[in-house]
Amino acid sequence: MISETVLDAFRAIAGPRGLIEDRDLIAPWLGDWRGKYHGDAAAILTPRSTQEVAAMVRCAHDHGVALVPQGGNTSMVGGATPPADGSALILSLRAMNRIRAIDPVANLAVCEAGVILSTLHEAAAAVGRRFPLSLGAKGSATVGGLVSTNAGGTQVLRHGTMRALVEGIEAVLPDGSIHDGIAALKKDNRGYDLKQLLIGAEGTLGIVTAASLRLVPAIADRAVAWAGVEDPVQALALLRFLERRLGSVVEGFEVMARDTLGHVLDVIPDTRAPIETRTPWNALIEVDLDAADEQESAAARLEAALAEAFEQGLVVDAAIAASEAQAEAFWKLRESGSEAERAQGPALQFDVSVPIADMPRFMIEAAAACEARFPGATASSFGHLGDGNVHFHVRAPAGTGPGQGADWLGTHGEEATRFVNDIVVAMHGSISAEHGIGQMKIAEFARLTPPAQLNAVRAIKRAFDPQGLFNPGKLVPLA
Repeated sequence: MISETVLDAFRAIAGPRGLIEDRDLIAPWLGDWRGKYHGDAAAILTPRSTQEVAAMVRCAHDHGVALVPQGGNTSMVGGATPPADGSALILSLRAMNRIRAIDPVANLAVCEAGVILSTLHEAAAAVGRRFPLSLGAKGSATVGGLVSTNAGGTQVLRHGTMRALVEGIEAVLPDGSIHDGIAALKKDNRGYDLKQLLIGAEGTLGIVTAASLRLVPAIADRAVAWAGVEDPVQALALLRFLERRLGSVVEGFEVMARDTLGHVLDVIPDTRAPIETRTPWNALIEVDLDAADEQESAAARLEAALAEAFEQGLVVDAAIAASEAQAEAFWKLRESGSEAERAQGPALQFDVSVPIADMPRFMIEAAAACEARFPGATASSFGHLGDGNVHFHVRAPAGTGPGQGADWLGTHGEEATRFVNDIVVAMHGSISAEHGIGQMKIAEFARLTPPAQLNAVRAIKRAFDPQGLFNPGKLVPLA
């Protein structure tokens, strides 16, 4: 535990607004989104400026106190949960929530780490631009967390992950120094790129306090469709056809197995199936046009393309959203996938990527292999087929109550985790596509990562944070 003397040192820096010690206020931030990990912390530090972050980090450095940076606390892998022994303080960036600048001419927004993603979406829309990254947690996920986890989301197909959208970073390093790399430079060859090291580092190398983010023109017209397909092979063939037929305006292409859709319809209020045909698999498609593309409506272009796809046997049934409300209802089905899966009871969740050409085979064969290896268990997937990333879930056998399901995970969870990850690696894939390593995947990261890469990760961590005080127990396996 952290002594009162050390807490006094933080109180002197933070003042009455900058240090939360009320246990009731701390409690909601001690666990992760999935409810798998629970930690403890004597206090939450709530800086309101980069200078305050730096002062707090210097204090932590001087007293050997670990810090766990936290934004919206939406990590899927326990990446923002403090250690259970109370040896760390939470450093919350939520109070640093200013959009410092937004420039529609330069297509840039400079945001502090605590800016909520949906707030950025609204601010960009107000100046005729948009920030082209979205995910189910957009109402709580923050810029700092998105940068630190190299978030993906549903628009990677066209715009890339967070790494492709970050033009500059401001961060506090473990010794309390401030890295001022916020300028959006297209060319900068001054040695190692700290920006790229900090993106995806999960707060283990530096605490991101602000970022310059790339904006794109606002959507002038969009069309969203729901298509029923026979299997992921047909889904990928449909995607490739649409890309040939429509070009880069295909912005989203998500897939969902019938059982996953069924879970959403069962537990998420105000949801309904977009098509009457109950197909084994479903694809959600979005086509977005900006002002320069508006020669023909997005709906007309997508409708014509889907008609051709139907003639070629690439679609079983399809529906195009007739309004924005219906388009959002289609997307709600996809974005509620994780919530619905969580409501089904105990399960193992995997966020994996394999080469796109191999993804259909993975989705089919991995599910069948898991169900054969673990009788009674069910497996299915949903997600971003177009960029080779799906969320693959293995659920405890049907009929097991909460306690029994937990027993199944306790008995078979480690074996099943290794089994699935071995399939991923055998297909030259990654066990973490967009959620990060956190603490959930750290053992498997150590087991499956080639020695050269693992040694480099550990060496970089030691160089930046020799005391190991930044987000301990996350991402970097102990040697």
